[in-house]
Amino acid sequence: MLYCCDLLGSVWHSPIIRLYLLAFFIAPVFLHPQCLDFKPPFKPQDDLQFCAMYRNFGCCDSAKDKELMAKFYKIMDNFDYYGYASCAGYVQDLLCQECSPYAAHLFDAEDPNTPIRTLPGLCPDYCSQFWLKCRSTITLLSDDPQLAEAEPDQDRFCQHLELEDPDYCYPHLLSNEQLTQNLGRVRADPEGCLQLCLEEIANGLRNPLSMVYANDGTHRFFIAEQVGLVWTYLPDRSKLEKPFLNITKAVLTSPWEGDERGFLGMTFHPNYKYNRKLYVYYSVEIGFDERIRISEFRVSPSDMNVVDHGSERIILEVDEPASNHNGGMVMFADDGYLYIFTGDGGMAGDPFGKYGNSQNKSALLGKVLRIDVDDNDRGPLYRIPSDNPFVHERGARPEVYAYGVRNMWRCSVDRGDPLTKEGKGRIFCGDVGQNKFEEIDIIEKGRNYGWRAKEGFSCYDKKLCTNSSLDDVLPIYAYPHKMGKSVTGGYVYRGCEYPNLNGMYIFGDFMSGRMMSLQENKNTGQWDYHEICMGMGLTCAFPGLINNYYQYIISFAEDEAGRRSHIKDIFVCPWSQAIGKVFFKLFVLSFVCFRRAPPRQCHYDPLPVRVKSKLIKFKPKESEYAGCQHSSLSVCLSVCLPLPHPLLSVCLSVCFYFVCFILPTLLNQALMSVKH
Repeated sequence: MLYCCDLLGSVWHSPIIRLYLLAFFIAPVFLHPQCLDFKPPFKPQDDLQFCAMYRNFGCCDSAKDKELMAKFYKIMDNFDYYGYASCAGYVQDLLCQECSPYAAHLFDAEDPNTPIRTLPGLCPDYCSQFWLKCRSTITLLSDDPQLAEAEPDQDRFCQHLELEDPDYCYPHLLSNEQLTQNLGRVRADPEGCLQLCLEEIANGLRNPLSMVYANDGTHRFFIAEQVGLVWTYLPDRSKLEKPFLNITKAVLTSPWEGDERGFLGMTFHPNYKYNRKLYVYYSVEIGFDERIRISEFRVSPSDMNVVDHGSERIILEVDEPASNHNGGMVMFADDGYLYIFTGDGGMAGDPFGKYGNSQNKSALLGKVLRIDVDDNDRGPLYRIPSDNPFVHERGARPEVYAYGVRNMWRCSVDRGDPLTKEGKGRIFCGDVGQNKFEEIDIIEKGRNYGWRAKEGFSCYDKKLCTNSSLDDVLPIYAYPHKMGKSVTGGYVYRGCEYPNLNGMYIFGDFMSGRMMSLQENKNTGQWDYHEICMGMGLTCAFPGLINNYYQYIISFAEDEAGRRSHIKDIFVCPWSQAIGKVFFKLFVLSFVCFRRAPPRQCHYDPLPVRVKSKLIKFKPKESEYAGCQHSSLSVCLSVCLPLPHPLLSVCLSVCFYFVCFILPTLLNQALMSVKH
C-alpha cells in the first residue's frame, strides 16, 4: 500500500515531480472503431439514405447502403402491413450494423477461431424482444444453419448471438459511456492509489502520438502528429511556427480515429549532436501495397530546427498485409543499435501462414528488430550486429532480435538506478492483446514472447500453446479486458527530483484511461501493481494545476535530462463547446507527497537554441479552469471545512467541479435560451 500526506497539512509544502502524459482524443469519441475489412471507419462521400444513422461516420458507402436497402425490401416483401409495422425497425437496425463503426466487434470479426457472424452480437434484453416479436425474420436475415437450428428456442438463440465482450453488444454500446462519452474523465480512487496533479505544457495539436528529445543539451522536445508533422518546442514551452519535419504527402493515414497507420514513431541518433541524424517510422502506400518504412533524415546545416527533407534515405521497408497492427516504435538502446518494433501484419489472430508472422523467424512482422546504422554514409544503409541471435540460423532473418509479439505499442529503455545502475538497459514494452489480455514485457535477446500461441498468461491458439518447442517467456504483468483493452507502454522512473519513485514502471491503457504502475519486488522477483489516481480536494488546488484528464492515453515519454519521467496527456475540448474544432492539451503529471531531492541537485542549464522561425508563446488552454479552481478555493473551504475529515476531500472535489464546470454550463445554456 502506498500513502500520501495529510490533506490539510504538509500537502501545501509538498514538492512535486513532473511527468508528461500523452493521451489521444477526438470528439465525438469512437473507441477502437473498426470495419469488417479491418480498416478504419470513414465519412461517406455521398449521403446514406437507408442507414442514415451512420452518414457521418461508419463503414458503408452509398453503394453498400443501397445494397442493404435492397435486402431490406426483399425481406419485408414477405410480410403484411402488421408484420411490416412490427418488424421493419428491427430488420433495419440489424442490417445497418454492418455500417457501424464497431462492425468488426459486433460481428466478432476479430476472433479468427470463429466465422464472421451473419447477424450482429445482440444484448440479451434486445434479443429477447426481437425474438418474441420478429423471429419469423431470422431465416430471411441469415442463412446460418446454426441460427436456423436455434431459432425455435429463445434462450438458445440469444445465447448464440451473445458476444464474449458484452461492452460491444447492440444496442447497449450506443449508451456505453466508456465507448460513446467523448469526454469521459478518470476519477480518483483515494484508497491505495498514487495521487497526481496535472499541468498543461502544449496544445493546438492534431492526433499527437509521440514526444522525443534530441539529446543535444538544448532540452528542446519534439511532438509528432499522426499525419506526418513534427513540431519543435523550446524549454519554456514556446512552439516554433515552422514544423521541424513535414512528410504529410508521403504518410499513409486518414482523418478518421481508429486508423492505425500514419507517422508512428521517431528517434534521434545517440550521437545526434555531431551527426545530426534522426530516424522515423511511418506508413506508406507503394502502388497498391501498404508498407511500413524506416527512414533516416539529417537536420538542415543552416537551421537546427528544420529537417533537410531531401536527405531522406530509406533504411528498411516491410509489406503490411492489412491496415491494422502496424507497430510503430523505433528507438536506440544502450548498446547503440537501432531497435524497430513491428506489428504482426494485422487482421485478427495473426492468420498468415501455418504459424502466423510472429512465430515465423523468416518474416519481419511481429518482431523486435535490431540493426546497426552507424558509419552508413558509405556502403550498406545498415549492418547486422554480430551477436544478433539468429544470424546463423538457416531461413531466419538476421535482423530479428526477438519474436512472438503481436503489436507492441510504446517501449522504453530503463536508465538504471542512479547510484547502483541496477536495471540499466532493460527494454520494457506494452504488447496490445487480442480478445482477453494486455501485457507488459521485458525484451531479451532471442526470446519468444508467445503470440499467437499465447495472449498474456493464457493460451490463444491451443494447438501452438501445447507445442513443447514453444519455449516462450511470460510477461511480467498482464491484465484482463475488464481493466482496459489497449495497453500503452511507459517508462521506469529514474528521475532526480523524487527518489522514492525510483524503479517504478508507469504505463497506461488507451481504452479505459487507467494509469498504472509496477514495482519490482526484490524478494519475490514479481512485479507489484498499484493504481494511479487523480489528486483530490486540496491536493491539486494550486495555480496551474488541475486534477482531471481525458482518458485515452496514447503515448509516454521522458525529458532529455531523465530527471523527470514525462507522461504526455493530450485531450480535446468538449464537442458541445467547439463543434468542428479540436484542442489537444499536453499535461505534466505531478505526483504529490513524495520525498524530493535536495534543492539545486536537479537543476540544469539548457544550451542556447538559434531560432529562425517565428515563436508562438505558450498559452495554457486550461488556465481558465486552474484559475477558477484557485479563486473558488475560499468559497469551497467555507462550505466543506465543517464536514468531518473523511468527507472533506470529496466535498472539495465536488465543489470545484460544480463551480468550474456545472455552473458555467448551466449559465451558458440559460444565456443561449435567452438569445433564442
